[in-house]
Amino acid sequence: MHSNRGLARRNCLETMNCSWGTELWDQFDNLEKYTQWGIEFVERYTKFVKERSEIELSYAKQIRNLSKKYQPKKNSREEEEYKYTSCRAFLMTLNELNDYAGQHEVIAESLSSQIISELTRYIQELKAERKAHFHDGRRAQQHIENSWKQLESSKRRFERDCKEADRAQHYFDKMDADINVTKADVEKVSKRCSLKAKQQAQMRHQIADDSKNEYLAYLQKFNKDQHEHYYTLIPHIFQRIQEMEERRIERIGESMRCYAEVERKVLPIVSKCLDGMTKAAESIEPKMDTKQVVETFKSGFEPPGDVEFEDYSVSMKRAVSESSFLNARGESRRRSRSKLWPLIKRNKLMSLLASPRQPPPPPPTSPSPEGLANGPHSPQQPKEPLSQRLNDFMSSKHKMQCLRSLKRGGTGQEDYSHLPPEQRRKKLQAKFNDISKDIQKEMDQRDALTKMKEVYIKNPHMGDPNSVDPRLEEVQQSIEKLQLEAHKYEGWLTDVERKLLEKGSTQRRQSAHFDSQGNTPNSCAQNRESPDGSYTEDPSTETVQFKSRSTEFDDEFDDEDPLPTIGTCKALYPFEGQNEGTIPMAEGEMLYVIEEDKGDGWTRVRRNEDEEGYVPTSYIKLCFDANSKGAMTYI
Repeated sequence: MHSNRGLARRNCLETMNCSWGTELWDQFDNLEKYTQWGIEFVERYTKFVKERSEIELSYAKQIRNLSKKYQPKKNSREEEEYKYTSCRAFLMTLNELNDYAGQHEVIAESLSSQIISELTRYIQELKAERKAHFHDGRRAQQHIENSWKQLESSKRRFERDCKEADRAQHYFDKMDADINVTKADVEKVSKRCSLKAKQQAQMRHQIADDSKNEYLAYLQKFNKDQHEHYYTLIPHIFQRIQEMEERRIERIGESMRCYAEVERKVLPIVSKCLDGMTKAAESIEPKMDTKQVVETFKSGFEPPGDVEFEDYSVSMKRAVSESSFLNARGESRRRSRSKLWPLIKRNKLMSLLASPRQPPPPPPTSPSPEGLANGPHSPQQPKEPLSQRLNDFMSSKHKMQCLRSLKRGGTGQEDYSHLPPEQRRKKLQAKFNDISKDIQKEMDQRDALTKMKEVYIKNPHMGDPNSVDPRLEEVQQSIEKLQLEAHKYEGWLTDVERKLLEKGSTQRRQSAHFDSQGNTPNSCAQNRESPDGSYTEDPSTETVQFKSRSTEFDDEFDDEDPLPTIGTCKALYPFEGQNEGTIPMAEGEMLYVIEEDKGDGWTRVRRNEDEEGYVPTSYIKLCFDANSKGAMTYI
């Protein structure tokens, strides 16, 4: 037996194919501890992968939040900054970084599905299999221990019976010897005792022989069980435990390979993200960015010319008269103001100074009302002298601020007249393009609704054709409104482009003239910034001499842009408008609203760029723009 075991051990060392059943036949407890450690190691590795997955998820979340934090906000100033190549490159970098974070999420998801879930399930299976194997091993050990106990019991019983038989034999031999030395009178009794001792000794010998046979049987059975235990049962059980442990170790290796492959699979995409960041950095063009700065902030104005020399050393004789005083004062004021700001047109000033004071008549009961041949009373002009009204007006700081606000159109005028010419042209062009896109969308929707109605007409079971009409009418009204808006912005755009062209040609002629003369212009710049930060586009020169205070102030507003349109209106009744300050209109005519009713019953409207005036508010249906202040509708 021992020689066979030694030979098996040598063969194991030679072939490196050891068997736990042969080599570790007596290490049941150590194998139990080792396999328990193996399961704990798998659990520890699973916990490691789980924590790595959580780190990847947390890292991806932080990267995504970082990318989102620096993304441009909608309808914010940051969105305008991304017209520069450096800002666009940064945006591309943020997008690539977001994709990079997505790959870390892929790593976390793959680790969770391919390793953590699989190892968690495998650990449960491994624990159940180990429990079954060691349960079989304990049952085999219990069986061999019970067989050993039976052998020991029979052995002790055989030993006891042998001793009893020896004592009985010894007693019989003693009694037999005593018979030979007794007297004749006791011979009969002694023989009877000797016979009894002989029978007792024979019975003990028989019991000892039976115990011996039983002991031999149990010995043979134990040897058979022991051989089967150590050469069949235990090797088979330990071999299954060894196979289980090898599968566990192999599974750990596969998990570690999968751990590396999960990250290797995302490396090409991560590399593409990094390449995208590099490409974004290479797309930055400093020259284009500096050119974009010009496009963004270019005002379209020309630099101011030389300031003319004013000689105060020459004594001047002036007649003390109102006319000469006014002429000198007007010339000085004209010179200073022309460098800063012309205010508004005469008709705009008149609208501020002479608001209607008499309420208009109520609307007629029919389209052509009787008794109103001459129309309603026109707004009354002020009865005070104009010079007095001008003095009162200019002496009021509040009214001066009012004029300046009219000049700027407030903050963010609809026609962008508060912007420099070049910037205004760009804003108007962008607005016109947006409206054109909206018109196209509405027209597409109208075409779709029209086709739907045709389908309903051909197939009444699919729907009622009349149900489409309200929506068609709504879309048509929206198209008409957008077309009106587009026409309005197109007019403004055409006007500003015309002015830019005229200004460019005038400046070129002046430049050629001064180059031929060999000097520079002495007049001030044609376009100067006003004290309140607004701009003007007045191209006229400053050669007008003013004869009075009123003519001087009127000429300040001759070349100002018209008031912006704040809405539209439709004439409900005809109005002749024969008096001064009013404008005639026909029934159903569409007009632009440039000044809403101030509470006196009159509304200021415009038919075209040069024809504007007041009409009764009750004679029209008003529709203000959605972005105008105090939007409302009168019927």
